[in-house]
Amino acid sequence: MDTKPPPRKGADFCSLRYGLALIMHFSNFTMITQRVSLSIAIIAMVNSTQQDDPLNASTEEPLTDTFRHSSRSSEDFKTRASVYQWSPETQGIIFSSISYGIILTLIPSGYLAGIFEAKQMLGAGLLISSLLTLFTPLAADFGVILVIVIRTVQGMAQGMAWTGQFTIWAKWAPPLERSKLTSIAGSGAAFGSFIILCVGGLISQALGWPFIFYIFGSIGCVCCLLWYTMIYDDPMHHPCISAREKEHIVSSLAQQPSSPRRSVPIKAMVRCLPLWAIFTGFFSHFWLCTIIITYLPTYISTVLHVNMRDSGVLSSLPFVAAASCTILGGQLADFLLSRNFLSLISVRKLFSSLGLLLPSLCAVALPFVASSYMTTIILLILIPGTSNLCDSGFIINTLDVAPRYASFLMGISRGFGLIAGIVSSTTTGFLISQDSESGWRNVFFLSAAVNMFGLIFYLTFGQAEIQDWAAERTLTRL
Repeated sequence: MDTKPPPRKGADFCSLRYGLALIMHFSNFTMITQRVSLSIAIIAMVNSTQQDDPLNASTEEPLTDTFRHSSRSSEDFKTRASVYQWSPETQGIIFSSISYGIILTLIPSGYLAGIFEAKQMLGAGLLISSLLTLFTPLAADFGVILVIVIRTVQGMAQGMAWTGQFTIWAKWAPPLERSKLTSIAGSGAAFGSFIILCVGGLISQALGWPFIFYIFGSIGCVCCLLWYTMIYDDPMHHPCISAREKEHIVSSLAQQPSSPRRSVPIKAMVRCLPLWAIFTGFFSHFWLCTIIITYLPTYISTVLHVNMRDSGVLSSLPFVAAASCTILGGQLADFLLSRNFLSLISVRKLFSSLGLLLPSLCAVALPFVASSYMTTIILLILIPGTSNLCDSGFIINTLDVAPRYASFLMGISRGFGLIAGIVSSTTTGFLISQDSESGWRNVFFLSAAVNMFGLIFYLTFGQAEIQDWAAERTLTRL
């Protein structure tokens, strides 16, 4: 059938592919909560009044003292889990270690997903990440080195799971529904960030910080059960899919050009400035976003002097703004394109500019309004909210310049973002360890400078036309 993809049908949201999107939403929710759990727990895990002691000293009470005070109430006991004297530099290394693991698996897992099936890879990655989350409190007692190792392996597992999603959508998502389906699945990360930051502090105060890991690790195991029982790699082999939906997906995907799996024009990609503009945008965007998602609870607790429970609730608010701006930005971008108000490249550059410039202005302003509680909170909410306008800019620009290699290039783009996350987390830990006030100021100024570099580079070299090397039959052997 050499016709255009069939129009959308009324019962879309009752279809199996939307069920897949919801389960993948839950998977992304689970992975981000497991990743951010440490950012909440670290406030209780680290005794900030004692610094520069051995790398993993614990301030647990001596055993004899415990026996002497055996009548202590259970409520006092549950809030006295181990406290570790980890310096800000050490915390920065711990935070960034999960990004090291994700980077190690981004490209290899894309290849392996075609060998071992994406369902198995994503499920295995989620299961490993969940089990390691459950083991984290015990690992902290053994030493900071083991925590770093666990976080790195956890990152490798999550990298496997993240990359496997694109392989599944390549077989399940009709072209006219890809942005809708992937946005439903991807929004699980923003929702997960909101939930963990909102309830993490409450869990820590009510049950003790180890239960943050126990609860969200257990949720991940439940998600794995759902994943393995309800998900199949392609619609052709799913026992519950209707004939109508199967025909709709298969006929839609039949219109897409295909190419040999290994035919990737690496040399042409390396020489392509529009691609480097996208990579630079990812690097700049992830630099500030990683700082916010990793250090926001610490910033609110130490700079605004807010208790742990309120710190978690306040830290969750920016991710409500982030999810809202993602949806609104996508709607506005589609509106501008559908009405021909702006060209495709103008829309991409407009939303990239808003997503890099606005959060930079908010970040630069933060050190000057630290005395105003309300103004600081508003700016902290606006930073991730406005940053997510990039989702309608360079974030999806690979679909414009090289749609045939979008998944491969998205993995590389995210790799650049993760490198930025590693460097920014480590740099932030180092800067705030020198002096808290000037350290935070330097962190935000440096983030704004990185954003401005990425914006200028993207505005100069960004394009939205399909590149010659990405057109049909323009292939170079790897």
